[in-house]
Amino acid sequence: MLTKTTISGLKALVFLGLHPDHQPVSPRVIAQAFGESPTYLAKVLRQLVKAGILKAQRGVAGGVSLNRSPEQISLLSIVEACQGVLLGDFCQETEDLTLTCAFHQAAAELHRVIVDVLSRWTLADMLKRPSPDPSLPEREKCWLYPGFEIVELVPPEKKSGR
Repeated sequence: MLTKTTISGLKALVFLGLHPDHQPVSPRVIAQAFGESPTYLAKVLRQLVKAGILKAQRGVAGGVSLNRSPEQISLLSIVEACQGVLLGDFCQETEDLTLTCAFHQAAAELHRVIVDVLSRWTLADMLKRPSPDPSLPEREKCWLYPGFEIVELVPPEKKSGR
């Protein structure tokens, strides 16, 4: 159901939400944290900027940062920014679902439930528990939080003034 683009976008948003100083982060740094292609991730981040979920800052200290609080970013807005508007796959358009086939009724119900669930969950919910409980067996990997560490954003040579 979720595309690679959506998963990459969600991982980047969790990375940004967990970063302690909330300063703009280079797409290259985010890509490095997840082993993603910097070019591909930059494309994903542009979609999130266009949707108003992220803001971009140009320049030496540039990068992306959250444009809204995590509580205001629904999973539905992330999915739609990355995949497009979720549309139901129905046989025909009608207001009275009782007149349609059983599949159409089931598909309409499924669409409503998916949109409802994605609307209720937010980035803030993801940030509360970005990784599984440590008691889970090692084989239970989580794609949302693969164990990246919060990296320093300023390279050491820039800190010392060189």
